[in-house]
Amino acid sequence: MQQKAPRRTRERILELSLRLFNEFGEPNITTTVIAEEMNISPGNLYYHFRNKDDIVNSIFAQFETEIERILTVPAGRRSNMEDVWLYLHLMFELIWRYRFFYRDLNDLLSRNRKLELHFKAILAHKIKVARQLCEDLRSEGSLEASDQQIGAMATNMVVVATYWLSYEYVRNPRKYSEQQAIADALARGCYQVLAMLGPYLRGDTRLLFEKLSEEYLKKLSAEARPGAEFL
Repeated sequence: MQQKAPRRTRERILELSLRLFNEFGEPNITTTVIAEEMNISPGNLYYHFRNKDDIVNSIFAQFETEIERILTVPAGRRSNMEDVWLYLHLMFELIWRYRFFYRDLNDLLSRNRKLELHFKAILAHKIKVARQLCEDLRSEGSLEASDQQIGAMATNMVVVATYWLSYEYVRNPRKYSEQQAIADALARGCYQVLAMLGPYLRGDTRLLFEKLSEEYLKKLSAEARPGAEFL
């Protein structure tokens, strides 16, 4: 039992730190705050983690493990529209679960060389997967676009997904933590990214895209629909 206790404490520190970073922003949380919330001494905290960067890097390692699972295209077959749809859902759910990385991204990367290098690799991997999904759709005749257009689409999809929560926060910061607002924000993000493919889709895939989009938009409240804030 004594051998397991440090691991349990370490996991609790990571869980609490992730929640605090997400709620208040990583720059606003110190190791002192984390220790107080954990009801442990700073010395006990430093037994498990050398400093706050060590905590951030450990959370990022968890994030990397989870995102690598998502960034795996189906093996042995070409991807289809359902794969793209599922990929976007899982990606946005993961982004929300580790949202402080995305909200505080520029500040974190300027201070943490390890995160800078690893996040660059993640972005490159995301673009590679997005491109592969588009190329698979093109191979089966569901998407009509040149290599250059697919390259631009893949990059744009990743850019929008990466900075979507920052946009949503600026758009309505007072509702950013409300459950329904969160659900609507993630739904809009999925729709906005997928909408980039719309003009290039053909045949049955185009019809499926229109059907999925119509069903998805119905789930959003009228004020949460894209463009409603400008009406």
